[in-house]
Amino acid sequence: MTTQDRSTPPQQQYADRSYRSPAALAGGVLLLALGGWLGGDALLQGVAHTKLMAVFALLLGVPLVIAYTLRPLVRAGADRLTVRNPFRTVTLPWGAVETLRAAFSTEVVSSAGTTYQLWAIPVSLRQRKKASRQARRGARSGPRFGPHAGAGEDGAVQRAVADQALVELREVKERAADRGSAQGEPVVRWSYEILAPMVVGAVGLIVMVVL
Repeated sequence: MTTQDRSTPPQQQYADRSYRSPAALAGGVLLLALGGWLGGDALLQGVAHTKLMAVFALLLGVPLVIAYTLRPLVRAGADRLTVRNPFRTVTLPWGAVETLRAAFSTEVVSSAGTTYQLWAIPVSLRQRKKASRQARRGARSGPRFGPHAGAGEDGAVQRAVADQALVELREVKERAADRGSAQGEPVVRWSYEILAPMVVGAVGLIVMVVL
């Protein structure tokens, strides 16, 4: 009688996890809609000087809104952590990650001691206070000893969204700690597709104001 192999395939076990801020995404869409409405009105109704001002303002404002709201992303893969912040993308093999932490912001620290913020996983003190209150209530109703101490009646420990995300990221890091393909040095790439139009828009606005 043969034993069936129930092990999880590598591609499923190490499926990528992505993290983004829903509030930032919603705010970014609203700001872009407002900017498009105001800018479009200026382009259609304004005189030549106003139209140029609108063009340069959009060149500056649209990439800026995208950079801080729609662009931030954290992706945890089998071998590396990709951190997409407003103006640069950092790729860290898990072997180059020293620790992940959250105080007033979430951060990843490389083995060289360099700290990178995780813009896509904002820390909410309000969520932390709420999770702490729920945990205290759960501690009174749940088990007082053992691995589930402090958990609610369903056995789940209450955490804020950012803290829960870091728990998951640390688990991925631990699984990849000794894997050869997860070794290497961090790679930083600046987001010139965001920076270039912003520089053009800023310079254009300065010129239009001076003239």
